[in-house]
Formats: sequence, structure tokens, C-alpha cells
Amino acid sequence: MTDPKETINIENVVASTGIGQELDLQSVAMDLEGADYDPEQFPGLVYRTQNPKSAALIFRSGKIVCTGAKSTDDVHESLRIVFDKLRELKINVDDDPEIVVQNIVTSADLGRNLNLNAIAIGLGLENIEYEPEQFPGLVYRLDEPEVVALLFGSGKLVITGGKKPVDAEHAVDKIVSRLEELGLLD
Repeated sequence: MTDPKETINIENVVASTGIGQELDLQSVAMDLEGADYDPEQFPGLVYRTQNPKSAALIFRSGKIVCTGAKSTDDVHESLRIVFDKLRELKINVDDDPEIVVQNIVTSADLGRNLNLNAIAIGLGLENIEYEPEQFPGLVYRLDEPEVVALLFGSGKLVITGGKKPVDAEHAVDKIVSRLEELGLLD
């Protein structure tokens, strides 16, 4: 059987940064080719990078959220592109603004079907939510690492809330070991 950790795939990395000054988004949108700005729909300007693929949400406050990247390296590269584009518009951006990873969403596969009803009972009610008529997955909140895992009957997992890629590996280890303890991974 394949080690479930080998199936871990980063789906999305969300990070935030800021340039420490307010922006006139209307003016930036007019000068920044490819920018989308419709304040009636969304308060931020959306600027998409193609390589690596991501979207930077730029707010009037100067805060920037990068989403859609597939790795932390891609986040840094995407934001470097955004910073350079802003500098081209004569907007003062520090040489190396702090970038904070807020959330890494990963998927994994345990490689076998899961009995979510038995898991819900086995794990106890304090860390889980399972209402199959509302949502087909079981929500499992882990304390260490501090992430939320969605377990599906197919054996697929989605892990969200991690700050480092290794958080997903620790979460998968913990879930596998807990389910094995309960005899629910046979």
C-alpha cells in the first residue's frame, strides 16, 4: 500500500503582505495592465500572475493577499512580480516586504474507503463534526498541528489551516495512527 504522505498535494497557498501605504486602486487599475477592479463586486483590485499562476488581491490599505499558488516558493515569486509591477508605477515598495503564509490547503488519499459513521463515533464528538445530510465529509479538528481535516468516504482527505507544508504530513501521520488505533483502517 502507498504511504498516504506520498499522495499529499498542495492545492492552494494563501499568504499576506503589505506595502505600508494607502493606494488609489482606481488609478492603479488604470495603469496596471490586466488588473481587475470592480469595487461594487469586491473591495480589492485583482491582479493575476501566469507564471507562477496566482491571484494577488490588492487593497486600498496597501495590504495584499496572494491566493491560488501551489507552493510557498510560488507565493514569493508571484508577489515579487506584483511588487515589481507596483514599483514600475512609481509606488514605493520596500526591497523585501514580509510575506506571511496564512493557510496551506492540501489533499491526500488514504488509499481505502472509510466508514465515516464509525470514525465519528471512534474519534468522539469534541474534535469532529459529521452531518452527512449537510455535507458528505467528516470535519476533524486537530490540535497538533493546528489544522482541520476533511475526511471523505472515498479515503480522500483535504487538510486546511497549515502554515508550513510539513503540517500536512504531520496531520496525515496523526490521522492514520488514530484510525489504526481504533481499528478503522483495516
